[in-house]
Amino acid sequence: MNSPAPTLYNRRMVGWLSLGQLITWGSVFYAFALLMEPVERELGLSRAQSSLAFSLALLAEGALAWPVGRWIDRGHERAVMTGGSLVIVAGLLLHSVVHSALGFYAAWTLLGAGLAATLYSPAFSIVTRRFPNDFRRAIITLTFLGGLASTVFIPLVAWLIAELGWRHALWVLAAVHLCICAPLHARVLRHAPAPAATGRPHSGTATGVTPASHYMRTAPFLLVGVFTVLLMAVTAALPPHMVSLLRGAGLSESWAIAVPASIGLVQVLGRALLYFFEHHFDLHLANRLIPCLIPLGLLALLAGAGHPGAALLFVFFYGMGNGMLTIVKGTAIAQYVNRDHVATLNGALGLPSAIARALAPLMLGVLWQPESGYTPGLWVLLAASVVAVLALVGAQRWRRAPLTST
Repeated sequence: MNSPAPTLYNRRMVGWLSLGQLITWGSVFYAFALLMEPVERELGLSRAQSSLAFSLALLAEGALAWPVGRWIDRGHERAVMTGGSLVIVAGLLLHSVVHSALGFYAAWTLLGAGLAATLYSPAFSIVTRRFPNDFRRAIITLTFLGGLASTVFIPLVAWLIAELGWRHALWVLAAVHLCICAPLHARVLRHAPAPAATGRPHSGTATGVTPASHYMRTAPFLLVGVFTVLLMAVTAALPPHMVSLLRGAGLSESWAIAVPASIGLVQVLGRALLYFFEHHFDLHLANRLIPCLIPLGLLALLAGAGHPGAALLFVFFYGMGNGMLTIVKGTAIAQYVNRDHVATLNGALGLPSAIARALAPLMLGVLWQPESGYTPGLWVLLAASVVAVLALVGAQRWRRAPLTST
């Protein structure tokens, strides 16, 4: 039986989805750092107690990644992302009226559920299903505006809190999601492609397309899983400690604050280079080289012995690598495992990735020592990033032949 022709690439649709990514990342994910201190003062929370709310959001996002992926693979992408935006509205409004730690935790758990349906993972899966011949370019485009979320929303949310107070600032952010993100997703995600058929011919098998559960037991999926979870841990461990780490590496106070703030721009620069030049080199070679920037940055910091130049080199490698790494992680399942079940397979990695993201910053803090600073933790992160790179190389060697239409 012939499958329908792939949908033609729609720049306008991808552009509108990119705007949704900018708003969601900026107004929820990055806004937490600005809301944390005023909420602590009003509710009487310690830093550990307030940080728990964000960990709960990450865990909720990871726990729901699997069902969200299943719903998208079944053709319900419009309901998923529109509903996710409405859940975020509810979470922000709940956050604006909390008067206890329990309410604060409930609000961020609800926001985590909304993020599971609206951030990169569902958006990447949707463009992969809609544009199987152009999904990599669509994913790079999605990350352009997403990469600028901190640059746009950190000053904006700071201004709203200063002018209106944190409770009323949350009302404004909720209105943005209600009036922009929810209608945007409802409009641009109409006419979703049909769910992947289970009876189409499959290269290499006589009984049809293998279900998603089978792919989860294959070497390519397991290796991509190791790659994704380890690098999610590494890139989650560094940001909360970045300022202290750079201070310890010899940068002045002003540079220790300014350099991390510029990482968003460096990430976008890396994605722009990938967008304009990816057709000039081998795709799989690029996928191998891009993750290497993370361990190279860590190695520069360890070898620099406190020199500011080494710290700047580290931030450059980390920003460029992390910016382009988002694309590699977002496309690895489709390129090396299976495209028809990409949302479900990505969703299966959601919970382990969320646990890794939640625990990694704590691990780096535990490994910090007054005498040696972050050095022991950086060696652990370096080892983890090297193992992740090797896992991706292994997935490429074991990659399955892509599904073809006949």
